Amino acid sequence: KDTAIRHIYRDTALRRIFSAQLKALRVKWRATDSLVRFTNTSIDNFKAIASDNTVNVTELMYQTDQELDKTGPAAFGKQGPYLWEKDTARKRDGSLNSISANNRLENKIVRYYLMNTRTQRAWLFFTGIIFLVWVMYNYRSLKRRDRLDSIDRFHFQYISAYPVSAAVIFMLSLAPLFDFNAPAIYIEGCQFLLMLILTVLFRKRWPRPLFICWCVTVFLFLLLSLTRLAGLHFFIQRWCVLFINAGAVCFGIYFWSRLRKQKYHAITFIAVAIYVFFNLFAIASNLAGRITLNQIFGYTAVYAFAQMLGLPVFVRLLEEACLLQIQGSRIRNEYPDKFDSGPILSALRLLTAGLAILIWSITFTNNLNIFSYVYGVIHDFLALPRTIGSIYFSFGGILLFLGIIWLANFLQKYIGYFFGDTGDEAGFNNKGQRSRLMITRLVLLISGFLIAVAASGLPVDKITVVLGALGVGIGLGLQGIVNNFVSGVILIFDRPLRIGDTVEVGDKKGRVKEISIRSSTLLTAEGAEVIIPNGDLLSHNIVNWTLSNNHIRIDLPVTVDKVPDPEALQQAFLELMKKTENVLQERAPEILFTNIKGNAVQLDFLFWCDDVTRLDNTRSEARKAIYNLLREKEMVII
Repeated sequence: KDTAIRHIYRDTALRRIFSAQLKALRVKWRATDSLVRFTNTSIDNFKAIASDNTVNVTELMYQTDQELDKTGPAAFGKQGPYLWEKDTARKRDGSLNSISANNRLENKIVRYYLMNTRTQRAWLFFTGIIFLVWVMYNYRSLKRRDRLDSIDRFHFQYISAYPVSAAVIFMLSLAPLFDFNAPAIYIEGCQFLLMLILTVLFRKRWPRPLFICWCVTVFLFLLLSLTRLAGLHFFIQRWCVLFINAGAVCFGIYFWSRLRKQKYHAITFIAVAIYVFFNLFAIASNLAGRITLNQIFGYTAVYAFAQMLGLPVFVRLLEEACLLQIQGSRIRNEYPDKFDSGPILSALRLLTAGLAILIWSITFTNNLNIFSYVYGVIHDFLALPRTIGSIYFSFGGILLFLGIIWLANFLQKYIGYFFGDTGDEAGFNNKGQRSRLMITRLVLLISGFLIAVAASGLPVDKITVVLGALGVGIGLGLQGIVNNFVSGVILIFDRPLRIGDTVEVGDKKGRVKEISIRSSTLLTAEGAEVIIPNGDLLSHNIVNWTLSNNHIRIDLPVTVDKVPDPEALQQAFLELMKKTENVLQERAPEILFTNIKGNAVQLDFLFWCDDVTRLDNTRSEARKAIYNLLREKEMVII
């Protein structure tokens, strides 16, 4: 179709000249046509194979759903004779074969899971390594500065300079979060390994009666596992499991009575109650021939009990690691050792307790084999679209929005702690860090809001309506709030004053303690905290004594009877100021004769203070030194 080629074909002379090229072009065109046909055929074949695979996968998923639907009722059904029936022995072979087949099937599931989920375990391992390096770094930084004694007041129980066991506990506790649909035997294996490590950890940290009760629980669990894997006669195995469950119930009741005398934490009572409750269910299921339910309830009792006692260790680990980070940052920034750890601990307990409850719930429902059902019900309820008029939403979107906003607020509120800045006066002199933290807080708030809006799935057109309504509200009565917000942004980026600066605003003078989105806080010399809206702050003239430097001139007027030798007095004053602490030496002190009335002479002693925050102390020391100087010169102060 190219016009130049068509012209060559029409012209006989040109066709002879380009005959070789035209033949080559024709060959290439035929080869290309053949290649395109072959490629299209291959693509069609691959589409057919993919379609066939899709059909097969869909059929297999349908069959799997059918089998899963049958599994639930089958677990509640009678899988074996009642324990007291005489014909139990005649049915043992089929039952044994069924148990062996279940064990082989579980092993195949675990092998398949481990082969296809290496990425999740790699991320889990990486998280544990990060935790290990984080704790070791803070310990070593304190050791290099010979300040390990600064953390003695926290009485750390579970982390140390080489927190290998703490890192393993951290990883195993987080394991359920890295794959919600992991097979139960994998979750059980992680929990059993966690129980062994906790046993070593509790040996020196728990009271002996409580530790013995923990060891008995672990021993009963080992007996239960050995009974299942030993390949015993089906009838004997059921009786052994019955006695183990009955022993667990008796032990749980004894444990409960000991706890009531010792007055332990309420979580321990709840854990023992769950342990006894599910063991009773296991006994009832065994007697009634519900073998699967017996296994489910027996293992759930152990793991629920172990996790309820082990997850507080996980929570305490996070608290201790965060306290170590805060203290290490304060030492590296040369701040005072002591700080108020109450606010950060309260906030951390709320966050870590929520995380621990989530982990326990996932593991608990997995052990009961109802996680998929519970997750599906909750997901359907939260994801179901709902409408109010023309606005549609879902409860999941609302919860996600509120959760992200809460997390962003938590981070912006306490991020300074992790850099050693707890809001006290120790961080005033580190103006650069406080300014960076202030900008980081603003970025976290704005980013958190934008991410929350994007993640919640709220329609953009509805957001514009809300913003329009907000604009009307601003015009009607929110001018002050918006004015303070915009003024806060201007203060953060224009920086007419910074955290730690000594300023005068109107009749207020003090050091800037905090600059937030709505207001700023001044700390006066008397210790009062003056909260000034940002709009009012920018509307006044700001006197910043430390914008470019911390220097301030001090003027001390003194009236004396007479001055016998002004030059000698000037020289003596210069030597005196060189010895006075916090006097700026780059600018020479001066003595000005401001008034002379008869023999009375008014002298102004002028010098520069090196640090405005120590103004009062420097002025007092200078007055004392000048008073002693005048007495040495035998000059009478009027």
